[in-house]
Amino acid sequence: MENYQSLIDEQKEFFNTNTTKDVAFRLEALDKLKTGIKQHEDALLAALKEDLNKSAFDAYSTEIGFTLQEISFIERRLRAWAKPKKVKKPITHIGTKSLIYPEPYGVSLIIAPWNYPFQLAVAPLLGAIAAGNCAIIKPSEFTPKTSQVLQNIIAELFPEKYIAVVQGGVETSQALLSSNVDYIFFTGSVPVGKIVMKAAAENLVPVTLELGGKSPCIVHEDANIKLAAKRIAWGKFTNAGQTCIAPDYLYVHKNVKEQLLTELRAVIKDFFGNNPLENENYTHIVNEQHFNRLSAYLTNGETIIGGNSNKEELSIEPTVLTTITWDDPIMKDEIFGPILPAMEYGELSEVITGISQHPNPLALYLFTENDQVEEKILENVSFGGGCINDTLYHLSTPYLPFGGVGTSGHGAYHGKSSFDTFSHQKSVMKQTNLFDMSLRYPNAKNGLKKIKKYLK
Repeated sequence: MENYQSLIDEQKEFFNTNTTKDVAFRLEALDKLKTGIKQHEDALLAALKEDLNKSAFDAYSTEIGFTLQEISFIERRLRAWAKPKKVKKPITHIGTKSLIYPEPYGVSLIIAPWNYPFQLAVAPLLGAIAAGNCAIIKPSEFTPKTSQVLQNIIAELFPEKYIAVVQGGVETSQALLSSNVDYIFFTGSVPVGKIVMKAAAENLVPVTLELGGKSPCIVHEDANIKLAAKRIAWGKFTNAGQTCIAPDYLYVHKNVKEQLLTELRAVIKDFFGNNPLENENYTHIVNEQHFNRLSAYLTNGETIIGGNSNKEELSIEPTVLTTITWDDPIMKDEIFGPILPAMEYGELSEVITGISQHPNPLALYLFTENDQVEEKILENVSFGGGCINDTLYHLSTPYLPFGGVGTSGHGAYHGKSSFDTFSHQKSVMKQTNLFDMSLRYPNAKNGLKKIKKYLK
């Protein structure tokens, strides 16, 4: 097995110089990265096209532009975030000052996935830089062109002792996980997330897990069906469904099911044309293994929309399946592709029971005009985050923390949450020497009586 301990030791040595703790240094690094991304924009667009057949629009809006916006947001606020925060004190602590100092962990390991190979590698990196850490990025081997451009950008901008990109497969990830890093940030599947957490536990390393799960999309009978279909199709079929928070399946009220399917058929045609497999801007499946896995689902239920595929191009057209139940294979694991199974319901309690009997989803989407329906779902279903009357859009605001719950992950990032994730909150109390609270000592007169008065 490869050994990266020398790289980690080099980064720890650099971290211990306290250079990265200087806020001016962090801001300069963020600005360098922003400039570097802009300079390599064409190379990134070409790489994302080659790896996943992403259109320039999709690649820029979901990967490059998303990252640039996040950098700008952090830059404007970093100095305020990095300052020690004074907090209140109880009456028993008269004369003291209580402060929280955000401090970096040290060397952060970021393991990124293939579905958004640039954004999901760099967005966590922004938090690591902002908090004052060094970082090692392990990008996905399934998107080699994008991983190489990322490595080129980082190598051009930063010394390895500060930020490094390490490429490789499973063995590389295992070697990095077994090394003595100070923080681990992983984005990927639930099974691999368990391996990461187990490895982190060996060295008692804190970890953030951004996983996945089957994210439901509920369409109630009072929803704006035309608009719901448009937003569902956008959320599900962007990146050919290879999005961790894509609507995984539909729960649609029986009274509006046929109307929704009709609208979905129309909007899919509007978005991708009569033959999506011939649309040069339609994203492909990442590799043959995932294509074969997804193709097996096409036999489930009844195909109402789509269903065609091209193995040579690794492309599956937007597909909607009906007559699906929880017993079908497609409902056992996260789909992560452009296939949308639809189940119908009559009572909202059926939806709540169905979702609650399965692992916590990373996202949930509800389309309704009824506040009571909204409240009932929000109060009774646990999920990482989501939208009312939309899909995916909660991911793109830096003011909302993004992360899972339970089996869909733990920890969160984006905006200030990225800074907080990569920072240890160090609590410090400053005591006065002007006087001394004698009642805390064992020889205090009437000490028990006095302490009972204060501690109640």
